[in-house]
Amino acid sequence: MSVLEVNNLKKYYFNKNIFGNTFSKLNQAKKTPPKPAITKAVDDISFSIKKGEIVGLLGPNGAGKTTTSHMLLGVLTPTSGSIKYFGQEFNEKSKELLKEINFSSAYIYLPWRMTVYENLNVYAHIYEVKNKKQRIKKLLKEFEVYEHLNKRMNELSAGQKTRVLLAKAFINYPKLIILDEPTASLDPDIAVKVRQFLLKQQKEYQVAMLFTSHNMHEVQEICDRIIFLNKGKIIARDTPNGLLTKFKKNKIKMNVLKNKEALETYLKINNIKHYWQKNKIVLTIDEKVIPKTLYQLSENGVRYTELEILKPNLEDYFLRMSRNK
Repeated sequence: MSVLEVNNLKKYYFNKNIFGNTFSKLNQAKKTPPKPAITKAVDDISFSIKKGEIVGLLGPNGAGKTTTSHMLLGVLTPTSGSIKYFGQEFNEKSKELLKEINFSSAYIYLPWRMTVYENLNVYAHIYEVKNKKQRIKKLLKEFEVYEHLNKRMNELSAGQKTRVLLAKAFINYPKLIILDEPTASLDPDIAVKVRQFLLKQQKEYQVAMLFTSHNMHEVQEICDRIIFLNKGKIIARDTPNGLLTKFKKNKIKMNVLKNKEALETYLKINNIKHYWQKNKIVLTIDEKVIPKTLYQLSENGVRYTELEILKPNLEDYFLRMSRNK
């Protein structure tokens, strides 16, 4: 069953010239290219998320990720398209449906003069959570900030604030949670524990998640599927491994001990892309020809050690897709 269905979602901004013809004439005099009449922040995207599924929403800055998230939360009104939670239209039953979802971002702030407990208690009341004190205590212990229960938010470090925001996001036992950079500002050991917590929620309670992050390692670790946005459009969608199979070339890294000249000649003749890192060279070649290439290098008198075969990862895919703007 889909907990979220998005169909033909669009968010367009119409760039009206509030200064009239005078401003247009100034632009023409300065030879400034006019702005397009419409900015398509999100341009006709459709996707769904099943119960218990973690879906990564990736893309470069300005791709439309934040705009999409804001429409899913009702902060922005779509230009057109539909959003359904649990089979119900969001624009018709937003108040009821918002009680079943939640949101966390490392870039939002809770009232800084209120204590950790006071902030979470407010949200527990908003979501009508039963056993509020026990729920708050449990979540703060999960995220290892329980000892800061009575501290004001402005007394916490950036990492501690992020963990309190995550506790806020799970306060209402959400069926779907939207996570924007959930491990930003966290120390590596705490980030690992947060990812383990997210996977535990998925496994034990079938919580679905829409997950955005620039940490490709954690995206590859926890996401079941990935949706890649660019210029407001979905340009790719697949499992992490499915996206990586689109790479036909791997990299070989080796420390060259002897016959660099013969190596350079061989690479030039065979048109193999490469670059040097001090005494080490990195080759970009098709995985199928790796054995043949290594054999021919040996036949040409090239001697090397510390051979590494570097398979592409999700960061490589992200960089390649982000450059294709």
